[in-house]
Amino acid sequence: MKHSLLLVSILLSCSLFCMAQQSEKLIDTTKMKALEIYGFVMTDVGYNFDQINPNWFDAMRITKLPSYKDQFAPDGKVFFGIRQSRFGVKGYTSTPIGELKTVFEFDLFGTGVDEGQTTMRLRHIYAELGRIAIGQTNSPFMDGDVWPNTIEYWGPSGMVFFRNIQLRYAIMQGKNELFVALERPGASADQGSYDDRIELDSVRGRLKLPDFSAHYKRSGDWGHIQIAGMLRDLRWEDTHTTGGYDVSGSVVGWGGHFSTVLNLGASNVFRGSFVYGHGIQNYMQDAPVDVGVKVQPGNTAEPFTGEALPIYGIHAFLDHNWNSKLSTSIGYSSVHIENTDAAAPSAYRMGQYAIVNFVSVPFPNALAAIEFQWGRRSNFTDDFHSDIFKIHLGFKYNFSQIFYRNRE
Repeated sequence: MKHSLLLVSILLSCSLFCMAQQSEKLIDTTKMKALEIYGFVMTDVGYNFDQINPNWFDAMRITKLPSYKDQFAPDGKVFFGIRQSRFGVKGYTSTPIGELKTVFEFDLFGTGVDEGQTTMRLRHIYAELGRIAIGQTNSPFMDGDVWPNTIEYWGPSGMVFFRNIQLRYAIMQGKNELFVALERPGASADQGSYDDRIELDSVRGRLKLPDFSAHYKRSGDWGHIQIAGMLRDLRWEDTHTTGGYDVSGSVVGWGGHFSTVLNLGASNVFRGSFVYGHGIQNYMQDAPVDVGVKVQPGNTAEPFTGEALPIYGIHAFLDHNWNSKLSTSIGYSSVHIENTDAAAPSAYRMGQYAIVNFVSVPFPNALAAIEFQWGRRSNFTDDFHSDIFKIHLGFKYNFSQIFYRNRE
């Protein structure tokens, strides 16, 4: 079944491109058409010295570390995986109003109902024409360029990183960018439901407005800086009102994000970011609920309600090239959540993430790396924390082929 879905997806991408070609015959165009097939094959081998949720054996996701002693015992496990392998198709077609670009890309890292499986996971599926983009791609609230040169799949905890379905408009394009977007509300990177991101019992998310995001990016030979913002309407409805009270309600979620990439000489690149906000956890690389429980003593009509949880994240990595074939990435990232007083003692409060590696490019399109990883989960008030140390070996080969076709 999974292989059938994969084949159907590939055929669908090719069919969409062919349809674009057929429609192009009906219009006057003078430019070349192109189809690019790309991706990589990757194998991961490593050893977990400590415990992690077995569905996340080949990733460093801090929220999946134990929240109490020996939750995922025993310690120590070797792992092999191919789930990072990726396949993508890009189509380029000329139209009277500009070039139409379509992208369909996926990897094999199952999440949501497929958590722990080797199955298709959509990364990008969108169309872009001129200043407008529609579909699933990087949120304007994130900055994909601050991702370090590492091989660990899930990525630093304190980063803003989320691909969302959106309608995006580019007020400015090119060297400097100004993007605004309306995004699907309530979504999350691991394909969970919005209801999972609200701590209140017997409630369901009520999504009436899209999320609004924007960023301004200024670039030069020195690198770039980016300033981004997020505004959200977070609503919930009590579907089982008992005891004479109703906990339905709403809050405003918001966030600000500053990120930068700095070229420090010929051999070093710094990648860093800082984000702060309330109720923006699902846009973070690795954070749980957006809305927590807030007790209201003395209020018999509404004894508790929801609160958009404050959060901040930091991220700092240095990529260093020893020579043309050997490089190192080293850095640290963390995320901090201010839980409400009503949160469980074992609630997720802080995640820390650090990596150092050596990456070799033995010949073009090939990569081999060894990476040393550390992570720590800290609970809210029960003083429990769990650590993980991992050694991770990665082997990757990239492929890409562009097919051109002139106007008939």
